[in-house]
Amino acid sequence: MIAMTVAAIAQLKAIQIHHPEDPVVRISVRDLDQSRLSFSITLEADRQPDDDVQHIDGLMIAIDRLSTPRMEGVTVDYTEADGFRFLHESEGRSLPLLTIPTLN
Repeated sequence: MIAMTVAAIAQLKAIQIHHPEDPVVRISVRDLDQSRLSFSITLEADRQPDDDVQHIDGLMIAIDRLSTPRMEGVTVDYTEADGFRFLHESEGRSLPLLTIPTLN
């Protein structure tokens, strides 16, 4: 499924401290057009019945089943300068995807 860097995990845990009522980290992907994707990160109270759930270092990551296949090879990263970024492994190197990340 999806991978996360240590920095992304740490930032999500820091955000969750302020939102204890929303323990589920939802990651989804949608098409903007034929060549661009929009990834989003939201915090939610519960997972949905059709979610694929992954536990990463104490985080519950929920991905809807339509988004799951598209998350293969994607790594979530975080830097102070860029915020959350979604990187795709391509031919042995990580390439940033054109994304519009959100966190609610």
